[in-house]
Parts: sequence; C-alpha cells; structure tokens
Amino acid sequence: MSILESGSAARAIDVDRALATVSTMVRQDTRTETPQESSVVLWVRDRMDELGLDTHLVPAGGDRVNAVGIWRGSGGGPSLMFNGHVDTNPVTEGWTRDPWGGDVDGGYIYGLGVSNMKAGCAAYLEAIRALREGGWQPSGDVVLTFVVGELQNGVGTRAVLDAGYRADHFVNCEPTDLTALTTHAGAVMFRIELIGSTRHMSKREESADALAAATRLLPLINEMSFSGAADRDAQVTNRAHIGSLRAGLGRQLLQTRPPQVADVAELQGSARFGPGQNAETVLSELREVTSRVCVHGITGTVEELTDGGPTLDQPFHADRDSLVVRTVNDAYGLLRGRTQPTGAIQPYCYYGSDASLLQHVGGMPGIVCGPGGKYNTMPDERVSVEDYLDAIRLYAMTTARLCG
Repeated sequence: MSILESGSAARAIDVDRALATVSTMVRQDTRTETPQESSVVLWVRDRMDELGLDTHLVPAGGDRVNAVGIWRGSGGGPSLMFNGHVDTNPVTEGWTRDPWGGDVDGGYIYGLGVSNMKAGCAAYLEAIRALREGGWQPSGDVVLTFVVGELQNGVGTRAVLDAGYRADHFVNCEPTDLTALTTHAGAVMFRIELIGSTRHMSKREESADALAAATRLLPLINEMSFSGAADRDAQVTNRAHIGSLRAGLGRQLLQTRPPQVADVAELQGSARFGPGQNAETVLSELREVTSRVCVHGITGTVEELTDGGPTLDQPFHADRDSLVVRTVNDAYGLLRGRTQPTGAIQPYCYYGSDASLLQHVGGMPGIVCGPGGKYNTMPDERVSVEDYLDAIRLYAMTTARLCG
C-alpha cells in the first residue's frame, strides 16, 4: 500500500465510518470532572482492541482513566505518539443544535468538544485503522493516547507519562485548523487586589476609589507584552487578559451599599508568555503595571492563582527543522499542494496544551497540529468535514513516513 501518496491515503479512508466515529464520540457527554468523563475512553479502548493494538487503561485519579493503544513495530524505526484529550468544556448559552447530537450537516460536524478536541482524537484513531486495514506495518511503535483532565493542568497526560509511556516523537492533535504550531504560550493565572478608602458619594473627593483604579488598570494589563522573549515567535505568544472584576465594601466585596465608594476591588486574569520568559518575571511586570494606579491612597498586591494541584506553566516550542515537524510539513504539502503554515500561529499560540507536558516532562520533541479551531469552544461548535478527513490522511501519511 502506497500511503505516502495523498490519493492512496484518501482511498484508504472509509468516509462513512470515519464520520460515524467522530459522531459517536461527540454523542457521549464527557464534560470535564463529571462522572461520565471517561465513557468515551472505554469506547475508544474497545475500538483499539478490535484493531488488535496492545491496549491499556491508565488511572488518572478517582474514577478517571486514560486509554493507551500501542501498535508494535517490527523494529528499527522511530516511534511516534499521538496525544489528545476527550474531556470537554461546559455547555454555554446560545446553542441552536443539540450539543451531543454529533450532527453532520452542510459540510460540518457539530457538537460539544468536536473541535476541542474529539475530531483530532477520532482522526488519529481512523488514520491507524486505515493503515492497518491497508496492510502497512510500522518499523517503530505507534502509540495512541486518549486522555482525560487536560482542563485540570493535564492530569491525564501526566498519568500516562508517569506510567512510563514515551516515543521518539509526538503529534498533539489540539485544534490548529491543520496549521503546524511549533510554539505556544505558557500560562500563569493571577489575582490583583486593590485597597482604597470608602466615603459616602457625597464626599467621594475624600475617598480612594478602588473600583475606579481597577477600571484604569484593566486596559493597561490587557495591552501588556513582556520582556525577555527568546525570538519573534516567543513574543507573538504574549498576551494578558482580565476575565473577572469585582468591587465593593471590605474584602467581602459587599455590594449592598452602592451610594458608597468601593474600597476593595479584585481582578483575576491570565497571562501568556513564550520561550525565554517565565511566570516569575511576568508576575513582576504585572506588579509594576499595577503600581501605576496605586496613587492617592490606593495600594495593591498581585499573586499567582493556583488550584492546589500540579501546574506546568512552561511554553511549548519545537525546532522547525526537527524530523517530526518536517515530516508533518511534507505530508501536508503532498496532501494539499501548498506549504503548511508553521510557527507561532495566532490564535492557537495563545492556547495551552498537553504538548508542554510531553516536551518538558516527557522529554519528547513534537508538534501541535489538528482539525478544528475556527469554531472552537463556542455555541454550535463545529469542524469542517474536509478538515477532519484531511487530518486522517495527514496523520496516516505522517505515521507512514516517520515510522516506516
């Protein structure tokens, strides 16, 4: 089977079955940290069993489990790991379709988590199915990982790595609209508290208005970039955002006396930074910007926000000349007849992903490339059928070229 040619890759795909796979995955409600989160993991494990892979369930804490399937190579070739998460965000307002319908309509597949990132997970499962059924045999091992808890600092991928699973290269299939993401940001969550002095509105000239100071601070932070970036791609990842602002009386932020000037304000946000930068220097620069509004009786503090669990705030970076990046680039060129966009591609470079764990904890070189992205994490979330099917072809071609 000449899977290296895009036409052969296309013929190897059973389109109806491929669409049924992603629709079935979407129809399972796997919202993160819910009792049913691991349901699709068990379903995928059964599919890998049917394909004859060496399958394993890896505990991820509590009742959560990951699935790992290994296609053993004949020996002598590089190994490749595919990685993706099956947990989804909550449902938001504004949906006009059933979030768990898995509908295929008008050239799109609809559903909660289809972009982030069940289409990517389904694509590498179907890619390996196409290769196996086409009679191709790898030299190096191909490792499929389907994890939970990516939204909790990657607890699923951490568990897979802690269990010892590794490969020579990885492809993380987070949504990038099939661009090759070689740099994405690290992240730090933060909380800012501003303290002032209250007065009744009749004497507000005597007050130190914490709410007014907070409204001056918000645009300053949202416009920030940070020092120390290793290169242009690293600088591109820089962004800070305030997502929550509350103010009122006392640290309880009481809002029952609107005639009084707010003496406490709390802002919470997230900052993104790239290679060459780190959480400590970012927090230091946030403190410097906060100090600009700490005048006329206002004081302020900036602290990192954590949930008490493990964190990894380091950015992801891949060498554009590495074997896995060049292999994905070449496969994309054969498939679509044009150069694959590669680098710190916006907006995907602002995302976090388990690629950071795979690189910094797992010690593996890799790339982030997956279907979806344009309609990611929004009402009527969807992925184009064309991109999903091309992702299957891309992963099949990448596997054949790298592990053959």
